[in-house]
Amino acid sequence: MTPRPPRKLREPAPIQLTADEIAFVRSLVIYEDEALLALNKPAGLSSQGGRGQVNTLDELLWAFARPGKPRPRLIHRLDRDTSGVILTAKTKPAAGFLGKAMMARRFAKTYRTIVTPGAPEPPEGVIEAAMRRDEVGREAYMRVCRPDHPDAESARTRYRTLQATLAAALLEVDPETGRMHQIRVHLAAVDLPVAGDSVYGVAEPGLERQFLHATQLAFPHPFSGERIATKSDLPPDLAAYLTSL
Repeated sequence: MTPRPPRKLREPAPIQLTADEIAFVRSLVIYEDEALLALNKPAGLSSQGGRGQVNTLDELLWAFARPGKPRPRLIHRLDRDTSGVILTAKTKPAAGFLGKAMMARRFAKTYRTIVTPGAPEPPEGVIEAAMRRDEVGREAYMRVCRPDHPDAESARTRYRTLQATLAAALLEVDPETGRMHQIRVHLAAVDLPVAGDSVYGVAEPGLERQFLHATQLAFPHPFSGERIATKSDLPPDLAAYLTSL
């Protein structure tokens, strides 16, 4: 019997967006060329597969689709309540190139976060701890585990203290691997959870979500090979909280 060729995955049917939704997602653009589209994702918007929302960011990308062409593809994700730079590819070759570049760790992701209580010691270093996925009902979490656990995934996070008080510290964080919730889980594992993270830490007065913002994403361009760096400033809610400290 001649084996059948594998089925091609079909692009989901286009979603009809309102004029307000189109204007909203277009307002998020911070970089665009013939191959790439980088957006400044706000907190509260799921990258993909969100529940209880009219549209996720992935669905809102239909605003950039040309007639008869697929929408841009997300190259990575940010947690629903994490804000900042997120990258998409406009073409299949660009998506393939960027996916391979990410797997080869040619991406550099930089975040700003506030941890409590106090500051890490030493003020600059690396957290290296394996993680595993843990599903409870319909929710998924990540847990630090032994490296020899059957579900263990290696994870490495580099941090640097920028400012500190007795109560909190502002860190620059670079996850060298891309595990789900990695920064939040690693910092909680050293008893310095992200401020406002009610899942892996505790809620923080004056902060309605976790203080975690993707400030910069650097990567090779799929066509030219040039190193591109896209940046995002702290949004007003996090900037106001930082000022209050």
